[in-house]
Formats: sequence, structure tokens, C-alpha cells
Amino acid sequence: TQLVEKLVEANGSVLANDFVEIRPEVSGRIVFMQIPEGKLVKAGTVLARINDADLQAQLEKTKVQLELAAINEQRNKQLLQVKGINQSDYDISLQQVKSLKADIAYTQSLIDKTIIKAPFTGQLGLRQVSVGAFINTATTIVSIQKVDQLKVDFTLPEAYQDYVKVGKKIKVVGLGENAVSLNAIVMAIEPQIIATTRNIKVRASLQGKMLPGAYTKVYLGENKQQPSIMVPTNIIIPDSKVKQVVVVKNGQAKFVPVQTGYRTATAVEITSGLNVGDSVIVAGMLFVREGSQIKVGKTLQIQEITQ
Repeated sequence: TQLVEKLVEANGSVLANDFVEIRPEVSGRIVFMQIPEGKLVKAGTVLARINDADLQAQLEKTKVQLELAAINEQRNKQLLQVKGINQSDYDISLQQVKSLKADIAYTQSLIDKTIIKAPFTGQLGLRQVSVGAFINTATTIVSIQKVDQLKVDFTLPEAYQDYVKVGKKIKVVGLGENAVSLNAIVMAIEPQIIATTRNIKVRASLQGKMLPGAYTKVYLGENKQQPSIMVPTNIIIPDSKVKQVVVVKNGQAKFVPVQTGYRTATAVEITSGLNVGDSVIVAGMLFVREGSQIKVGKTLQIQEITQ
């Protein structure tokens, strides 16, 4: 056996930690817009306003009604104290005041929806509309993303589920001539295997700078290294049903079915079928038959071939 650093390669995509396509909550015509494309904006920055003239007029009307209702309520309160009116008449005037206050709060909430603000501090994308455009709740005005905090999503075959765990450090490599190699830490693992592909979805926080949406290669090794039997890849004899190697025992050739695992450029792991101390033929397999008498010309240690 020998210790082999088993590395698994997966395809990943870089994502911004927060990403939003900003859309309005109400329909209307844009009367103000201040969107610095590609620039960093702080949370709460006003990006656009939708025409709210009708709502403002409604708000002023309700405020006037509230002033009159408040005066009427105070008058009725004084009359109630001297038994000038009964309790029910006063309750009606008080209820009208509360109802108008609720109308003002509702109208103000509609006005607030006409003001489009940055939901968090981030970098804006490209503006999609202009001042004067009529938009609805399905219209994208601009996108915003937090590029100072990135994450990478990738999938692994379920056979490699033991290679990932929360908190593990992995390696992420970009593509292109100026590709950078960055570290990432596994932050979450999807608890359910994707039924259509039998893959596990993993998310890691990226430590460094990349463009969101970038395609990357993700490399990760075993959580705990264990000794493996490694043999040269060219000694494996493929069959329609099984894979075999030729073992020499008591001077005779014996074809042994094996199961393979991890592969390198020159060697393959044998997970079952061989034991430590077995002698396998690495050259001249094509001239060997089951039970053939073998004359060994040269003996090597397996490490001399696979390393």
C-alpha cells in the first residue's frame, strides 16, 4: 500500500454573495432616475422615483379630513364630560379619527413603494430603462450585487460525498491566461442528492476576487487519507463483465477479477481483488494464459512504476 493524495476535479460557478434584479413594487411612469452604472452605492440610496402625484393629492385630502375629524372629536369629548352627548356619539367621532389616520398610513405606504432604493450596499449593473418610461412590477430597472463577498457553487457525483464537509478548505482555479488560484471554504452542502444527475450540490465561500458568473475548476481531496494499492493502468485487462489482472502464484498465472477506484495519470487504485504481497505481471500479459507456467525475467517494486 501507499499513500496517494486523491484529488477530485469539479466544475464550479462564481456567484455574488447577494444579487438582486431591482424591480418596482407598483406600476407607473418614472419621473426621476439616478443610477451610476457599474458604481458602488450604499444601502438606501434612492435610484428612481415613480410618479406619485395622485397619491400625494390623496394624502393631502385625508390630512384635511383628519384635521376636521380631530376638532370634532375634541368638541364631542368636552360635550361628553358635561353629559351633552351620549357615549356612542363620541365613539363614532373617535372612530373616524382613527380610520383617517389608518388611511394616511396606507397612502404613505403606497407613496413609499414609488421610491426605489438600493436594498444593500453593492455594485450596480447596467441600466435597463430611462426617465419617462412606463414600467410595471415585471420590469427590471437595474441589477445590484455584492462583489466584495463571493461564493462558488459546484456539484460532485454522490460517490465522492465523503470528500466534502462543512469547514473544509478547497482550491478554486479560474480559466484563461491570467487564471488565478484561490482558496475557498465549504459553507453548506445540499442535504438532498439531485435525483436526475445523482450529484451533490456544494457551496463554498471564496477568499479572493473573481467576476461573478466566472467558470472555475474546483479541486478537493479526501477528508482522511487512507493507504491504497496502486498499479499501472496498462496492466488492467478489460472484459465485457469484469476487469482483470494477472497474478503469479506458485509459478503459475492466475487471472484475478478486480475493482478499480481513483486514477492518476499513470496508475489506478485497486479497491478489491489484490492483497499486499501479491505479484502481478506488468509486461507480457498478452502472451499469458490461465494456468500458464511463468518464468519471471525481472522483478520490480510497484512503487518504482506508479510513482
